[in-house]
Amino acid sequence: MEAETALELVKRGVTLLLLDVPQYTLLGIDTQMFSVGPNFKGIKMIPPGPHFVYFSSSSRVGKEFSPVTGFFIDAGPSEVVVRKWNQQEERLAKVSEEEVERYSQAVRNMEFDRYLGPYNLNQYGDWKRLSNYIAKDTIERLEPIGGDITVACESDLIKSTQKMPMEKALDEQLSTSKFSTPVDRTPCRGCYYTSIPRMVKRTGIEGRELTSLNLDKTQLLETILVKDYGGSEDLLLGELQFAFVAFMIGHSLEAFLQWKSLVALFLGCIEAFIKVIYYQLKYGFRKESSNSASNEHGSPALLDDTWFSTDSFLYRLCKDYFSLILGASVVDGELLAWTRKFKDLLHNTLGWNFPQKSGVEGICFEEDDEYAPTVEMMDD
Repeated sequence: MEAETALELVKRGVTLLLLDVPQYTLLGIDTQMFSVGPNFKGIKMIPPGPHFVYFSSSSRVGKEFSPVTGFFIDAGPSEVVVRKWNQQEERLAKVSEEEVERYSQAVRNMEFDRYLGPYNLNQYGDWKRLSNYIAKDTIERLEPIGGDITVACESDLIKSTQKMPMEKALDEQLSTSKFSTPVDRTPCRGCYYTSIPRMVKRTGIEGRELTSLNLDKTQLLETILVKDYGGSEDLLLGELQFAFVAFMIGHSLEAFLQWKSLVALFLGCIEAFIKVIYYQLKYGFRKESSNSASNEHGSPALLDDTWFSTDSFLYRLCKDYFSLILGASVVDGELLAWTRKFKDLLHNTLGWNFPQKSGVEGICFEEDDEYAPTVEMMDD
């Protein structure tokens, strides 16, 4: 990169100033993760917009790590975001407005420049596709009090839910980790996700109509869209992306449950948001990455082998979805193209083959499938 171009990026890009972060701490932004060195003080040349910053504190020799903690930021051109390491609570804490102004001026005077690592713009395309619907309003509406998202705050939230092997493994890792109960840590809260019903239940309608509403949840989606998102599809997609990032990168089980609920809703609709889900799974199914710091330091891969089984919730939802779309007499051309692209991704990546028909009106599901639609057999 030419010196003039680099200087322009330094001036117009966002700077993330992270002070006093201990050596060996795992620290990441978006899809990039690093192991902190002795002179590290932050990241420069970050494109303006939404980003996800996350970290995992380390033992003195860098062999054991705490559960991941992350937070979203939305920064404008040339903005300086300042956080300072709180040694007692082992987290990145905000500083006073006076300190922000003082440190921001020092950054603009290039006083910290040699201690700042550059944002890897080669990976920005991946992040942009995963976050293009996340806006400042999305972050402010969903983020927990204090902003920190971590599985360390979620044990009470997920005790009553049925867990996949992946969730059980992470829950066990959390409960046995020496980092699981930090002393005098500030109480934390969960995110403010929208409540998504799994099944349509209404009184006063015929059984056949109720069956239809659960076979195709488009009407339920439209109701939620108006009631909870003011009719804005972008806000709904923003929550889907927010939850996916918090789950996939921030290792939040609460976020996984929300993402799972939204995917179940979307894939229960003929008019689904297939493009967003396509890019999420394409990223999640990636076996290896040029940025392998997280794997090298033992950060768990959340899409484990249980995702690749035909017994997984995702396979069953996709099976019904493909049957609805590909078997419909009239389908929007772009939706059909993205559906086929999504189906090819699952086939080429996971080897999944989807049957075209089943025993109930062409819809594919099994009797023990918790995501199967409600079907009421009518008397002749």
